[in-house]
Amino acid sequence: MNTSSRTVLLGPLLKSVSRSFYLTLRILPAGMRDPIGLAYLLARAADTIADTSLISPQRRLELLLSLRAQVNGAADDGALARIAGEVAQQQAQPDERALLEALGAALAILPQLDARVGAAVRDIVTTLSTGMEFDLRTFPDETSGQIAALKEFDELDRYTYLVAGCVGEFWTRMTVAHQPGKLQAPLDTMLALGVRFGKALQMTNVLRDCARDLRIGRCYLPATMLARHGLAPHDLLDPQASVRARPVLFELLRTSLALYQDAVDYTLAIAPGAVRLRLACLWPIMIGLDTLVLLAENRAWLDPARISKVRRNDVYRIIAASLPMVVSDAALRNWSTKRMQAIEARISAASRP
Repeated sequence: MNTSSRTVLLGPLLKSVSRSFYLTLRILPAGMRDPIGLAYLLARAADTIADTSLISPQRRLELLLSLRAQVNGAADDGALARIAGEVAQQQAQPDERALLEALGAALAILPQLDARVGAAVRDIVTTLSTGMEFDLRTFPDETSGQIAALKEFDELDRYTYLVAGCVGEFWTRMTVAHQPGKLQAPLDTMLALGVRFGKALQMTNVLRDCARDLRIGRCYLPATMLARHGLAPHDLLDPQASVRARPVLFELLRTSLALYQDAVDYTLAIAPGAVRLRLACLWPIMIGLDTLVLLAENRAWLDPARISKVRRNDVYRIIAASLPMVVSDAALRNWSTKRMQAIEARISAASRP
């Protein structure tokens, strides 16, 4: 693969499909950008396959598994051409089509990476695609009008690992490989904290996107939790159920806060002088906690027209606020403690009769 193609893939194309995550990628130390960027591109392509509702779930699963095989070194039996032919042409966004059509070029980067780094990229894409496979096997066709829910919290916990917690492990291994000495806690500790960091971000996504997911037949809120409050998954389709379902929201918000505490601990375990690494962790924490604030205040959180989403201008505000405190453990700890206490206070106030 020539240098210019690699530059386009990990530059303009990556920027066009990674949206806000590109901010985090750009702030990373140079050596970490390519493997993390490549993993993102491959996982994003897999996610696009899994989410293309114009194709039947069974066929999407077959194409997803064929891409996973390609990532893990299987000989190309026409899989990439089938993905380009069947999936790329269904995409309304030209950048998504371009990504699917460039999969061969993206896969050609893998052998160019250090062997251990390349293996880690293959592992993370495999695990993430397992989470996508879980979705396709667990939930009904988006157009069926049916709805299915996860059964127990353990199932949700496992899901958040597959689609995000595993990224914390991968991120940690990339840091050790490319920025040795920057992590100030033992590797096992950092790996465990990294898993919980990723889970915190995914729990936030689950709660923020609940209304929209319900309308494609996916309820990630465990049925046992809903049942404790006299609710069934289909009840949540009524936006008026937002108030009745707030106890479930609050319980999962508190679970998320505990996960964010570990995300803060992860960030504080990065050497203060590693400013880029710290910022790459701090920004998603700040955006995530701001999202939890919005959710705690949103009495119509199950209304798809009232999604609790941090606005772009607020993202810029967050970036500006992060700069003076990123090198100070005390400032970081003080900010995160106050933010979490504010969220807890909102939950407690809303829970009173």
